[in-house]
Amino acid sequence: MSTHHLIVELTEGWEHMQNGIAKLQRILEGEPEAQFSSEEYMILYTTIYNMCTQKPPHDYSQQLYDKYKDAFVEYIHIRVLPSLREKHDEFMLRELVKRWANHKMMVRWLSRFFHYLDRYFISRRSLPSLNDVGLTCFKDMVYNEVKGQVKDAVILMVDKEREGVQIDRALLNKVIDIFVEIGMGHMQCYENDFEEPLLVSSSGYYSQKASVWIVEDSCPDYMLKAEDCLKKEKDRVDHYLHSSSEIRLLEKVQHELLVVYTSQLLDKENSGCRVLLTHDKVEDLSRMYRLYHKISKGLDPVANMFKEHVKAEGMVLVQLADDAASSKAETGGGSQEHVFVRKVIELHDKYMGYVTGCFSNNTLFHKALKEAFEVFCNKVVAASSSAELLASYCDNILRKGSNEKLSDEVIEETLDKVVKLLAYISDKDLFGEFYRKKLSRRLLFDRSGSDDHERLIITKLKQQCGGQFTSKMEGMVNDLTLAKENHNHFQEYLSINPAASPGIDLTVTVLTTGYWPSYKSSDLNLPEEMVKCVEVFKEFYKTRTKHRKLTWIYSLGTCNISGKFEPKTIELMVSTFQAAVLLLFNTSDRLSYSEIQAQLNLSDDDVVRLLQSLSCAKYKILIKEPSNRTVTSSDYFSFNSKFTDRMRRIRVPLPPVDERKKVVEDVDKDRRYAIDASIVRIMKSRKTLSHQQLVTECVEQLSRMFKPDFKMIKKRIEDLITRDYLERDKENPNLFKYLA
Repeated sequence: MSTHHLIVELTEGWEHMQNGIAKLQRILEGEPEAQFSSEEYMILYTTIYNMCTQKPPHDYSQQLYDKYKDAFVEYIHIRVLPSLREKHDEFMLRELVKRWANHKMMVRWLSRFFHYLDRYFISRRSLPSLNDVGLTCFKDMVYNEVKGQVKDAVILMVDKEREGVQIDRALLNKVIDIFVEIGMGHMQCYENDFEEPLLVSSSGYYSQKASVWIVEDSCPDYMLKAEDCLKKEKDRVDHYLHSSSEIRLLEKVQHELLVVYTSQLLDKENSGCRVLLTHDKVEDLSRMYRLYHKISKGLDPVANMFKEHVKAEGMVLVQLADDAASSKAETGGGSQEHVFVRKVIELHDKYMGYVTGCFSNNTLFHKALKEAFEVFCNKVVAASSSAELLASYCDNILRKGSNEKLSDEVIEETLDKVVKLLAYISDKDLFGEFYRKKLSRRLLFDRSGSDDHERLIITKLKQQCGGQFTSKMEGMVNDLTLAKENHNHFQEYLSINPAASPGIDLTVTVLTTGYWPSYKSSDLNLPEEMVKCVEVFKEFYKTRTKHRKLTWIYSLGTCNISGKFEPKTIELMVSTFQAAVLLLFNTSDRLSYSEIQAQLNLSDDDVVRLLQSLSCAKYKILIKEPSNRTVTSSDYFSFNSKFTDRMRRIRVPLPPVDERKKVVEDVDKDRRYAIDASIVRIMKSRKTLSHQQLVTECVEQLSRMFKPDFKMIKKRIEDLITRDYLERDKENPNLFKYLA
């Protein structure tokens, strides 16, 4: 027990410690020396303990703390620095790695021997820990001296690897760890002393490479090299650089290889972006997307080129359709326009495939595709609007006996594509009106190929444009179902009331006025046979309802009449108007233009059209005097008893009427109502609004169906002011107030 009271003097105790430190250094240097036994360890630990727990003035804690640091300083001066100074490049790196490992080992062992200092003396005085003191010695004396050489040596090895030389990656990994660990929990040493110079060096390296490649290589080859470089740089980070360097390093490489040369690369004459699009180089376009989507705003020029390319291709289709129409290269009533729509659908399929495939459904490319299609889908093509062409194309597909021999699946798929194209058309209301006109013809003349397909496209249009857009179309389809039921009831009525028989087969289609396009009704003087039919049906309809008024649209009626010609009897399928003309010749052999007009009570336009179809067209059922192809008011007509045809049943068509003008007028009228409603709706909620705001909000509300003309909006505002819906502010004429 008495040994506890013996004073251990500083000189004596430190001499003992120096022996232990010397042994540790011999072990670290690889000299033949046995490892520390637990007994040796305890003696060294106890020596420090005793020297620190003695009463003043024999408490040597501060002196030991200082000597702890001196031990490292001395060792570094004598052993470490000389060994590093005599080596260079990779050999110096290996020596540094070895010395750093040894130093950490020395810190670990000495920290154990001096542990009592850490526990009490250091913690009470808030001094740096023994571990920090040991590492700081290495940082101040070794790291600060060699960091420049180390950085240069590492970058040299990295550049060698970039040139294809195999290097010792494990060694570099250990050297990089020194830059990280020497920061003792902070990354400044790694970032300032190594990462920053590496980034500068990498920029220089790739700048030099890019300047050569951009001249020598095609766009696809250049992109392959760029992609390979980026992949290898990421691989470097994974194997020996610190993970925090990945973003900055790849950004530098991207900048030098891609950002700097974006224009030159994309615009390359024989291999740039547009050439890749023209030649369907899907793989190269996918690579272009992969490379540029990681760069901020990197895809903007690619998307812009994509848009311009698609727009140019679309304009070529417009020009081809115009040329074909003007030169009448293809006969067959508008088939060239259908070819145009088909090609636009194919174009959309192709480039939508690019958007979803090559460009990973990126919104930027969806927007580019939309903007490109909006340009040429709103052009006038072969004197028709795209809205009319789309409606006509749908009619061609849905019509019975159409030129398009398509399976149900293909029809459904095609209709879906047509509705997608409609999204690009600004005059959706114009399409709706043309479509409704053609739908009415298909339904009324039993020309629709399938009710299911009719309902399917209406459902798709409803999803695309809303319920208001398709409400009348749905009403038309439902009307036909009700009309068939009504016809069955009429047949029952006739079977119960034989006296009411009209004498001929009669089918009447009763429709709801609001759903159907407006048709010209006329005060046609019907032949007796037809008058009886009308009266019979009116009597029947009174038994069904007393609240509805029937308006007869004879222009939509058809008749099958027997023509008893000398060669043979032929059944003629004609319009109600044509039938009325022909039935006049049952009582007269020869009639003048004026007599026919007077007896039927028709306008000049209608009479000319009817007589033209019966005397000047393919089937000359009437003989015109004089026998030219123009009908005038001085002409005479007689029944052609010698007429014959190889068929026993023929359809006598009427000259087609251009309904385009009427449709456009109807749409214009509807637009005026829509603008009025929009203005009133906006003003009702806002009460007071400036002219500019009112116009902007009105355009915003209506642009889903059509693009309102600013002049028209202004005109409608003036009209609403005169009708006392709005008033101008007395002090500010650009301000409008709502009048409740």
